[in-house]
Amino acid sequence: MPSFDIVNKVNEQEVDNAFQQARKEIDQRYDFKGTETALEKVTAPEKGLKIRSTTEQRLEAARGVLMEKLAKRGVPLRGLKYGKLEQSGKHLSQTITFVQGIESEKAKVIVKSIKDSKLKVQAAIQGDSVRVSGKSRDDLQAIIQLARGKQDELGVDLMFENFRD
Repeated sequence: MPSFDIVNKVNEQEVDNAFQQARKEIDQRYDFKGTETALEKVTAPEKGLKIRSTTEQRLEAARGVLMEKLAKRGVPLRGLKYGKLEQSGKHLSQTITFVQGIESEKAKVIVKSIKDSKLKVQAAIQGDSVRVSGKSRDDLQAIIQLARGKQDELGVDLMFENFRD
């Protein structure tokens, strides 16, 4: 029986490439000279990136550079979580984390919309992904189109993998 998984993943290699490009641009740009603006990787509580600067305007400009580089590398910006602005001494910092996996509430909405479509497929939540299986490949492709249409409503970038015949 054909099946596939609906997942939400971020390509970490592309994130790393965008991080390196943004850090290099921030180090070289004239408007960032002397502002102690920097990008750092964070691995402790959650994987993510940390932007640090002396002023809020420079922090926002550095975040803009990072978002531009992420978008050019094809990293979905919909799956970013922005942390609070934190003041420590004379520095402001903000942590940006990447959402991995589909939250259970959003997975339930996906399963419900699949069941409401009246196609002959089964959908089951498996951890942070949704497995869809059915007899007809055409039905599965219709479900893929349905899920792509729900991305904006859910605020999640969905990917489809493990297609098995």
